[in-house]
Amino acid sequence: MEQTIDLPSGAHRVAVTGAAERHLKIIRECLRVRITSRNGHIRIEGEPRQVHQATHIIDRLKDAAVRNKPIDHQQLLEMIASVEHQTGAGAPSGEHVLGESLSVYLPGKHIKPLTPGQREYLDAIEHHDLVISVGPAGTGKTYMAVAAAVAMLKAGQTRKLVLARPAVEAGEKLGFLPGDMQQKVNPYLRPLLDALHDMMTFDQVQRLIEADVIEIIPLAFMRGRTLNDAVIILDEAQNTTRNQMLMFLTRMGQGSKMVVTGDTTQIDLEEPRDSGLIDAARRLRKVSGVASVTLTERDIVRHSLVQRIVDAYGQDGAGGRRGNINSPA
Repeated sequence: MEQTIDLPSGAHRVAVTGAAERHLKIIRECLRVRITSRNGHIRIEGEPRQVHQATHIIDRLKDAAVRNKPIDHQQLLEMIASVEHQTGAGAPSGEHVLGESLSVYLPGKHIKPLTPGQREYLDAIEHHDLVISVGPAGTGKTYMAVAAAVAMLKAGQTRKLVLARPAVEAGEKLGFLPGDMQQKVNPYLRPLLDALHDMMTFDQVQRLIEADVIEIIPLAFMRGRTLNDAVIILDEAQNTTRNQMLMFLTRMGQGSKMVVTGDTTQIDLEEPRDSGLIDAARRLRKVSGVASVTLTERDIVRHSLVQRIVDAYGQDGAGGRRGNINSPA
């Protein structure tokens, strides 16, 4: 389906399209339509439902511009979420977005759980608002959580992804790394970006980050916030303190889901027994709405050698300071 809309002139036109057509980029990524602005017209192409939604959004942007009350990008995101909800955007009724195959943004790419543990993990994410996943390296704890979040974003079941990590890694401090804060944290958060780049093009990732639809941040930057209608993933949670974990868990707003992932054999805190992951798993195991999923060596899906390495290091407890979820606090 194709729809053409006339644009107002002058400053009002910029208020509709956004500076550097930022509004159009947000609409394009969120509603999955082709949208171009040329010669005073906007052309929208795509599936009928998405085209109707985009047309409605453009009309509201035009109305706000003419009334000299331009809409900012956060208001635009909220408007898109509202329109999607009202018109039933996203997955058709009865379809499980987190079914046997996750549809992500790369054309033709689908991500499937490869082990029974991963299938249980996705089921837990679908049916619970908070999931705590513990397991060794290579079991897909982070990758499957990000894939589920991306599938939900694409289907219109959430409007924001927040990916966070605590700023503790193998005994190294961010302050000793070269560069400014952005340069310090970018390499540290790279594993989360790697997962996203396996599910979206580079340009899609950049546009969604610029539009504040995807946010990748150190855990400390989440203090004082409330996150509504979001999927929030905490990676490497074994390196949080108890207070940091409480701070993270209480960021959950209305319509949000949280996934907490970690490996209790790789705790880099001075005192492993202080791990917020171990503490949260123990405290919340009987709380309604919370699911705990333990992945094991049988769920390792990296190179086959990774499983043998994990087994070899596990024989004598080597490879990191282990915390026991079932031990007393």
